[in-house]
Amino acid sequence: MSSRGSTLAALGAASALLMVTACAAATSSGTTPSPGSAVPAAATTTDPDAGAPPGAEILGRAAVGEPFELTIDSSDGTRPDEFEITVEDVTCGKPLDPEVLAHDSLSAPTEPPTPEDGKQFCVARMEVLNVGKGEARWTAEDTVTLNVGDTAYSQTPNDVQLTAAYEEYWYDRGKPRPSFGLNPASKGPVNAVFQIPTADEPTSLWFAAARWLELTGPEPGYLIRIQSTTRS
Repeated sequence: MSSRGSTLAALGAASALLMVTACAAATSSGTTPSPGSAVPAAATTTDPDAGAPPGAEILGRAAVGEPFELTIDSSDGTRPDEFEITVEDVTCGKPLDPEVLAHDSLSAPTEPPTPEDGKQFCVARMEVLNVGKGEARWTAEDTVTLNVGDTAYSQTPNDVQLTAAYEEYWYDRGKPRPSFGLNPASKGPVNAVFQIPTADEPTSLWFAAARWLELTGPEPGYLIRIQSTTRS
């Protein structure tokens, strides 16, 4: 073999030895070598607008604990309804409040309600304040979704009934009931019940600035990010 061939062979062997040593060191340190084209997990991002209906105008964004103003225009051009809403927390995976269920005349004689197979109850607790110029009513039915990424869950008829049970419970304890109507500067609690798959955690809530989530198309609204979820 020529001296040049010997030199190239020696360099190749040294290079191979360095690669084996590097791989062994990475394995012993608990890391696995990855191709140079791989994107680190920390660099991946999610869509910040996930949870808003496709094509809907996002009027504003807030987080749990941050109030936002929701204006709902009237169809006949009269004075709009104006609310300040604060989502206080979202609790998933826990039984519904037994005091509320015992107070509800429809739920008391029967077994406690259970979610659909493979799903869990989530309760979004919020405060609704009338900041408008006249009496106004507001309900989460047909106007709010609880979202897991870009998948939106609206209230079922059973969820609506359970939400009403919470409102009735607090109404009988002297709290105004937003679905019955709030006077200006009055506020009341809303505990909106939803059902999502058991293995999932919600990421956001969508509030339509209308009486419906969608009429001729997706209504504009507000996207509320959920920082953390209380679970059992």
